[in-house]
This record gives sequence, C-alpha cells and structure tokens, in this order.
Amino acid sequence: MTTTRTRATTLACLLFLLLLGAASVWTVLPPAPRGADTPADEFSATRAFEVVEAVGTDVHPHGTPANDAVRELLVQRLVDLGLDPEVVDGVGMDDGLGGQSRVAATRNVVATLPGTDPSVPLFLVAHYDSAEVSYGGNDDGAGLATILETVRALGDGPALRNDVVVVLTDAEEACLCGAEAFVHADPRAADGGVALNFEARGTAGPAIMFETSDGNAGLVDAYADVPYPVGSSLAVEVYRILPNDTDFSPFLDDADGRFTGLNTAYIDGSAAYHSPQDTPERMSLASLQHHGSNALALTRTLGDADLAALATPSGGDATYFPLPGRLLAAYPGWLVWPLALAGVLAVAALAVVVGRRRRDDGERLAGPGRLALGLAAGILPIVGAVLGAMGLWALLVAVRPGYAELIDPWQPWGFRVALLGIVALVVTGWFVGLRRWLGSPALAVGALGWLALLGVVLAAVTPGGSYLAALPALAGAVAGIVALGRGATGRRVAVTLGAAVGVVVLAPVVLLFFPALGLATGAAPAVVAALLGLALVPVLAVVLPTGRPGRWTVAACGAVAVGALAVGFVVDSFDAETPRPTALGYALDADTGDAWWVSDEVTPGDWTAQYVDGTAPLSVRFPPLHDEVWAGPARVADLPAPTVEVVDDVTTGDERSLTLRVRPGDGEIGTAGALRYVDVSGAATDAGVVRAAEVAGRDVPVDAGGHLDTRFYAPDADGFEMTLTVAAGQDVVLRLVAAGGGLETLPGFVERPADVGVAGSHTAELVLVGTTVTL
Repeated sequence: MTTTRTRATTLACLLFLLLLGAASVWTVLPPAPRGADTPADEFSATRAFEVVEAVGTDVHPHGTPANDAVRELLVQRLVDLGLDPEVVDGVGMDDGLGGQSRVAATRNVVATLPGTDPSVPLFLVAHYDSAEVSYGGNDDGAGLATILETVRALGDGPALRNDVVVVLTDAEEACLCGAEAFVHADPRAADGGVALNFEARGTAGPAIMFETSDGNAGLVDAYADVPYPVGSSLAVEVYRILPNDTDFSPFLDDADGRFTGLNTAYIDGSAAYHSPQDTPERMSLASLQHHGSNALALTRTLGDADLAALATPSGGDATYFPLPGRLLAAYPGWLVWPLALAGVLAVAALAVVVGRRRRDDGERLAGPGRLALGLAAGILPIVGAVLGAMGLWALLVAVRPGYAELIDPWQPWGFRVALLGIVALVVTGWFVGLRRWLGSPALAVGALGWLALLGVVLAAVTPGGSYLAALPALAGAVAGIVALGRGATGRRVAVTLGAAVGVVVLAPVVLLFFPALGLATGAAPAVVAALLGLALVPVLAVVLPTGRPGRWTVAACGAVAVGALAVGFVVDSFDAETPRPTALGYALDADTGDAWWVSDEVTPGDWTAQYVDGTAPLSVRFPPLHDEVWAGPARVADLPAPTVEVVDDVTTGDERSLTLRVRPGDGEIGTAGALRYVDVSGAATDAGVVRAAEVAGRDVPVDAGGHLDTRFYAPDADGFEMTLTVAAGQDVVLRLVAAGGGLETLPGFVERPADVGVAGSHTAELVLVGTTVTL
C-alpha cells in the first residue's frame, strides 16, 4: 500500500513538473493570428500583413528608387489613416563602430496623432529601408505593419491623452542615421519622450521586449499590462553588453537623456535575416500578431498615462520574467541582493541540516567531506553542458560546413532538442554516476549551492539576471529543509514544489535563448538548461531509484539526443528554398589596375572556392574589408573610381582648412541600382594629424592618432562635401573606396546554383573600387 502510494505520488509529481514546464513555455509563444473580421479597434495580423506584402515587393536599401517607392507608399497609407505625414530631410551620423563614423542623408516619414491633453510625446519607431540584398519582409516590414495597423485601430477608439508620433526612419541598415537625424534635429524630439521601437531579426518566434532604457521600473509596470508579455531582465542586461544596435540606440544615446523607452523584436528564423530570403511569404503571422497586440495595448496604456513621469528614468531597474498564464512577474531592483544572499543562507542552512541528520542505521546523510565534494562536483554539469554545446556545433559544421556562415540552421528545432538531450544526458549521467560515491543528499546540496553562488555572481555582474539562479536556489533549499522532516510522500511533494520555481523561472529562458544566440553560441542556452537540471536534482534524489532505472534514464536521454540530431539533419538541408549562404565580393585598385575576388566566409564552399585560393591582407587598400580575407585574382572591370575636388584651401595661422567635394565617379559600380557608400580614410603626412573633420555639415571624429575613417552612404552623382583641418603646410593623403553591390555584370562571374544563396550580410555582393589622392 505504501509502495503503491509512493509510486502514485512520484508519477503525480513528475506529471506536475512536466505540465508546469509546458505551461511556462506556452506562455512565451506567440498567439494565433487574427483575421480580417477582427473588430476594428483591435489588431489583426491579416490586415497588417497587407503592409508587409506592399513593403516587401522589392529589395529596397537606403538611397535606391525602390526605397523611394516604399516611402511614398507609407506616406499614402498614413494619409489614408487621416494623418498629415511629413517627409523630413536630414543628415544622420553614427560613430559607435570603433573609430569609424558613418553619415547619410536621410528622409524620415513623420506624422502625429494628436492627443487631447499632451505632456510629452510617445514615439512609435520602425525603419523602412531594407538590408542590401533583402526584401525586408520581416526586417522591418513587421515594424511598419505593426505601427500602421496600431494607428488604424487607435482611430477606431477614443482619443488618447498624449501625442503619438509615428517615426518611420530611413538608413537604419546603413548607420541608424534616420533615427539619429530625428533625435538630433527634429523639433518633435526636442522635449524628449518615450520611444517604442519595433524590429525583427528573423521570421518567427515570440515578440520579445529585449531592451529598455535605464531606470526601467515604471515602463516595465506598464508593459506588464499588455496581453502577451514576453521579456526578461536578463535579456536587457545581456543586450546592454553586446555590440548590437537598432533605431532605439540613438534615443538611448541622447546626450541630454531626454528619452526612455522599450525595444521589441521577434528573432527566430535568423537564417533569413538580411538575406534575399527575408520575404513576406516567410513571415509568421502569429509573430506579427504578437508584435501588434502588445504594441496596440502598450500605446493605449502609455498614451493615457502621465508620460512626463515615465519619460524620466525611474529610481532603478526592475527584475522581471514571464509566468504561466501570460503574466509578467516583476519586483524592484533593490531586492536583487537580499534574494541572492537569502539563497546562499538557505543552501547553507540545508547543508547544516543534512550534515546533522542521520539515517536509521545511525550514519549521517552526508558529512562535511561529502558535502564539500558534492559542491565541487556541482560545476561538472555546467562545464559538461558548455562542452556538449560546443561539440554539437562543431559536429554540425563538420557535416555541413555551410552552417559556419549562420548562427542557426534554417530548421533548427531538431538540433535544439538534441542539445537539450545532451544537457539532460550530462546532468543525469553526473547524478547517477556519482550518487553511489557521494550520495544523493550531497549532490542535491551541491547542485543548489552552485545555483546560489551563481545568483550572487550575477547580482554583482548582471543584476537583472540574478533571479535565474537565486530564486531556484532559495526555493529548492527551503523545500529541502522541509522535505527532511517528512515521510516519503511528503518529501516528494516538498522537493517538487521547490523545483517548480526553477521550472517556471528557467524553462522560458531556455526557449528564448535558443533563437537569441543561436546554436553557434549554444553554450548560453545549454548553461541555462543545465541550471534547470541542477534545480531538478533534489527531485532526482527522491524519485530516481538506484541501479538499473537510473542507468536507463541516462540511456534514454542519450537516445533523445541522437534521435533528435538525426531528425535535424533530415529536416534541415540546403536547397533552393533554404540555400547555403555564400559571401563573394570584388575589389579593384584603380591606381594599380589590380583586382581580386574576395570572401569573408569562414571556409569557402565549392562555389566560392572557384574564385579564391588563399587569404590576403587587403584591408589597407580597402578599409571596408577585414584584416584577412579569402582572395583570388580577378579580371579588371571597367568601373569608375571616386574623385575629389578641392573646393577651398585656406591656411590661417598654423592651420590648413580643406573643403572637398567627394564624388563617386561617372558610371555605375555593380548592379544594385545605387551606390552603397564612399569610404574615406587617411591622415596628414609627415607624422602630422587630422585635427578636425566635418562631413555634410556634421562633425565627425578622428581617432587618437589623428586618422580619419568616415563613410557617406548613398551619395548622388554630385557627391558630398567634407572639410578637413590639419596643420599648416601639411599634405593630406586620402584613401577613397566606393562601394556598390551586385556582381552579375563583372567579367568572370558565374551564376550561383539554385541551392547556393547570398549570405545575410552588409558586405554581401560588395563591389569595391579604391584610389589614393594626395592633397
């Protein structure tokens, strides 16, 4: 009877954790798309998708006629919605990429939905240009469609208190220059406000609120009221240290701190990102619905809020994470350290209780030595998960070298399940293998001890991520203390409830980390999965019998890993719909008449290998290239070199001021329909320095050594004006490189096979023509 009741309790506890894990994962999945018959004051992905189809008809990078057509379409859509849009000309500048500055003439589309009693504006931001070879169906057709459908739905409801300013920016893919120009010079931005940016870095997945301004507590409270909140304060912490930017960055980087805000994107399906496969047909309407339902709800909440208060950072950041039932848990940042320390104290208390408790035969559950060894051994599952993730990616690239050009395969789920199987294999193998030697109590305390220690480390390094380890450690340790005073059934129930906190906290983050970082950096989701495994160790300690059942559990995890890996290779392959990505460019030195095919692929595939035969240090001649690229000799094409005309040359005192007109040269470079940019780098001779520089009216930086490195995007035939200030009597040597796109008309180019595609990259299909000028 007792054995039957214990088995029933065990099955019930395992089923509870399984269902809880499913509910935790479900809560971050996007909702079903809504049809055209959705009430007019609600968001419909079906209606919004009409904008995506219109925007994604053609490849439309900044400066192209196709981009002009998209802009005109957006203006007309806003007019149809009853707004009075304005096309605002400006010059934007970004200097966040090392020592290089990037400048572009921009044409933003701006319109205001007036409020009844406005304080500061709410800005809805998305960009309308695409990457160089992309149709921009998702990036950023999703953001445009989200905003336009939101504005349409707002028009069918009561007027909001605050002004809602629609900001559809130009040249985001080039240099974030449209958003920077708006923040820098548009009068509607003068008093600051709250910015909501909408992006996509893929084709599917939940719309994640992944970035916030500092002092986000007030805005997180507002976001928690959206119907499908998905976000983690860990994501915000991680994104803040990564070298990634969106149109949200110029708002955050404003020197006067005039803006607060939130940044949202869906990010799964990254293989299509910036590539020709980013078409409307690949968009998940569920992801668009998620984007839009939350955008509309948040716009209504903030549109009627005291926005002046929210436009000022709160006293601190909030810690937040999703809960089952489409909820968002949030607590103030000042609780991070108390909870982290409470986790450590709780685990220490559990260790003391375990060390003092004795079995029926009088032997301790675990003495100090075993507890110490259990803690030391607790690092092994984490290390094993990292090595397993690295090994899995190495295997994928060895079998299919084309994966090296991606952060995730086209169809990654089989491989993701395989990685979870590997982590489960590592955790269960560690537990079963060491249990006879150290005992289950010592391993359970060691597992929770590592969670507690990581909670403290994260509190110091990334406070918003401390909850991932601190809360499971605290709950697991308290549950363990309670369990030690109970019978078999009570122990199972207690440790299950303690582990439930780990499931709720960690399972959604595992799911979100997979697309965020990809299998190429699968160690990150693998570590989070290993932390979940550690949180479940107390459950393993009371439900997993010794002997054969334990070994069969380990074997089952290994079988899942192998089976899922095999399914992954079968399901995912390179073909016409999901081609192997390749990167090929062409570089011509107009001064010497030398030309090269170039590629920045990790390992050139068969198609690329017919052009390149080794690596070459071409970055001195062509600064847009990496230090070492694959290269091979190419036939010289008849391509125009950029030119410089001296407009003015004035020496005053000890300074020489040169005003120059830089032109791209007569004729086309490549076949993409417009010049991408002209890159200008150089310095004064005789060990002198460039003291100051200005491009198109914007001051641009020079590095500490006085060297200039700047880029102007999409110049027209008349080029752009720049001014350099150097020491009197010094010459200036400039290296000019014009960059176009499209290789089809170049001599020696062979068309790609159907299963070979163009990598999603800003250097895709790049055609470079360089020349040196001394002034």
